[in-house]
Formats: sequence, structure tokens, C-alpha cells
Amino acid sequence: MLRLSWTQPEDLVPHAFAAARLDGVEVDDLVREWEAAGGSLVAPVSGATPGPAPEELRAQGRALLDRIDQRAVSDAVRLAEPDDLETILDLAPAAPPLPSVDADALGDRIHGAWLGRAAGCLLGKPVEKIPREGIRAIAQSTGNWPLSSYFTEQGLDPELAARYPWNRRSRPTSLLENIDGMPEDDDLNFPLIALDLLERVGDGFTTDDVALSWLANLPGGRVFTAERIAYRNLLDGYEPEIAGAVRNPFRDWIGAQIRTDVYGWAHPGAPVAAARLAAVDARLSHGRNGLYGALYAAAACAAAVTATEVGDVVAAGLSVVPADSRFAAAVGLGAELGAGPLDAEAALDRIYAEYGHLHWVHVLNNAAVLAFALVRGDGDYERTITTAVSGGWDTDSVGATAGSIAGALLGASALPDKWIAPLHNRLASSVPGFDNIGFDELARRTVALAERHLADAGTDAEVLA
Repeated sequence: MLRLSWTQPEDLVPHAFAAARLDGVEVDDLVREWEAAGGSLVAPVSGATPGPAPEELRAQGRALLDRIDQRAVSDAVRLAEPDDLETILDLAPAAPPLPSVDADALGDRIHGAWLGRAAGCLLGKPVEKIPREGIRAIAQSTGNWPLSSYFTEQGLDPELAARYPWNRRSRPTSLLENIDGMPEDDDLNFPLIALDLLERVGDGFTTDDVALSWLANLPGGRVFTAERIAYRNLLDGYEPEIAGAVRNPFRDWIGAQIRTDVYGWAHPGAPVAAARLAAVDARLSHGRNGLYGALYAAAACAAAVTATEVGDVVAAGLSVVPADSRFAAAVGLGAELGAGPLDAEAALDRIYAEYGHLHWVHVLNNAAVLAFALVRGDGDYERTITTAVSGGWDTDSVGATAGSIAGALLGASALPDKWIAPLHNRLASSVPGFDNIGFDELARRTVALAERHLADAGTDAEVLA
């Protein structure tokens, strides 16, 4: 029996109730209807329950999802967290001044961003979904705590292995003893999609172009949560501009944030220009805080390839996010804890106390961990990615973005060999034309885009914003 995750109506309804309540939407009457019909209020953590519900309940689930869509968010949320980009930018703080682009260093820094993203993702892959205490227990059992290398199961206590099983898809390719190049991951597939869009279409690409690229280049089994909902809606005939807003309880999750680094790297020193492209991409599947995650990542990556201080990178990311949004608050908390006196475990306890009620793929909890890792890492690559992954939740995605930013700040030539050498300058991907591509080639192509945009705008990076 196929139980496809993130699509079954009986599994989506509990997630939709949770998302609505987070936005101040009244759904108690719908909850009562659902319970009376025999529906569960337990949202499946991995996206699907073991068995299907009766068809009558599935039909009611679809109807309830539509009714939830029709209910407006609270005025407080609507005013503080708009979806319109120009309004978002009006509500965002000013960007920090950034250094001019160093043409001689640009190639090394973009190369470092690609490598850094891959290695950070690879570190987090086998422990994705494992709780934070499980990650620590595994690492301690194998003599790898505090984290200082990729995970291994050599020497792992069998009882711990049974209690905290590895991510089943990643175990064969992502443990230290198995790594042979960078395995496929959606955290790398989506940057490839972005690179291809910029090369083929340029900065004028539309959300329609993004949708067509997904359908042409990404198998449906390679997208998850909000992306899978949008993909299904496209196949069902919905236009790209609304495909992400139909029966989609995952619009505030992390999926859009993993897609937009390339827009930043291709627009060095220009966080607003990068965020504009990220918005076109992200609106296919996300809204509000999920959208802000995409804007934040693009803007931070635009800053990371020119800046020298991680504080400027975090500030650049926040310069395209509404100041009073929940996303800005999550980043602010993580950054404050990163700069504060608490040790890492106590600081993460504070983040979990604030956001532990959220799903492990939600954008807010992961944004707080990302900001904490960036500030606590303070430009040290190993400290940044190991802190990010030690934080739990969406470990490969947070590790990837943390690695991308730290890698860009340092440049490829300064990245520790023990993290980079196992990649063998090779990325596996099901995106056509990219399987087994080298990171040096990806960097070369991204640099060509960055140089094109710098030439179009003049060499002053601030003009690009």
C-alpha cells in the first residue's frame, strides 16, 4: 500500500489546524466537526499515517482544508506579516553597509559557498528528524562529541542505534565510512534549479518559469511538504500564482529557505536584489514566514560573499524581513543567544522552550537555530556547522544554509580539508545535466552570473539593491 507523505487529506487536516491557530485563525468549530467524524488531531510527524482513512473521512478532510483556506488570518498577523514584497520591504530595517565586491576573491568565496553548503548538508543528513538528545547520544557513543567530524556508526552502541535510527535514505551515503562524493539532496537540487533558471532566463524569470522548471526537472518524489502540495496543485490545473495557497498547511515551513542561496551568490553585495528573485521563486509554495525564510537566506548569501563579519550577514538577511514578524523575532533570539554567555546546550534549551511546540520542518524554530549557529560560530566553519546540526530539527537544511554562509565568508581555500575532501568535487543529482558535476564548475558558472550582474549595474554593489 502506497502512503505518500504530505498529500493525504486525513493527514493534512491536523497540520492545517495547527497552522491556522498559529496565525490566529479560529478553527474550534471545524475541529469539533473533524473529531465527530472520527478524524485524528495528531499531525503525523513524517507526513503520513500508516493506513488510509475511509473515503467519507477523506472527502470531509478535503472540504475542511478548503474551509480553512477561506478563513482570514488575524489583523495582527496580516499587518505585521504581509505577503506583498514592497510592503515587506517597507516594514524591514535598513541593510547594513557592505564592503565593495572584491573581484579577485569572488570566485573563491562563491566556491566556498557551494562547498560549504554541501558539507553542512552532508553532516546533517543522517540525523535528520533525530531529536537533539539522540544526536548527542550517538555522537558521544562514537567518540564524536562535541561534533568534530561526520557521523559514523562504527562503535555505536546497538541500543542507541535501535532507539535513534539513522535517516533511512541518508545512511547508505552520508556516514563517514560511506561518503563518496556529495549524495543527492533537495538542499542541493533546488540551488541547481535556481542556477539553471538564472542561466536560461535571467533575472526576469517568473513564478511560471519556476513551476515549469520543477515539472520538467524534479521528480515528484524529490519534493516534500509545501513543495509537494504545490507540485500536486500544478498537476491539478492551478496556476502557479495560487498553487501554493490551496490546501497547503506547510506555507510557513522551511522549504523555500533552502532554495534561494544562488540568488544571493549571483548578486554579491546586493541583498534586496537577491530577495526580489527569492520572492518570485518562493511564492510558488510559501507565504508569510515561509516566504521570509527565502528572502532572508538570499539576502544573507548576497552579503556573505562580500562581508567580513557574520553580524553584517545576519543584519543583511533581516533587512528584507518585516521587523515585527515572528521570523525576525526567531532570528533575533538565536542571534542574541549566539552572542550571549550561555553555553551551547543552555542556549539551545532556551530556543526549544520558545519553539519546541513547532514541527521539526517549520521555519521559525530552524531560523532561530541557524542564527544561533552563525553568531556563535563567528566565521569558524567547523564550529558553525556542528553547532547548527547539534541543534536538531531540520539538521541537513540548517547545516546547509549555515555552511553556505560560513563557506562564503571564508572562501574555498580556507575551508578545512576534513570536511571538503570527502566530497571529491562531485555532486549527485537527478536534476538533468547536473549529475556528478564538480563544485568548481558550479562555482565558475555562478561567478559568471555574478560578473554579468556587476557589469550590468556597474561595479558598485549597492547599485544592485
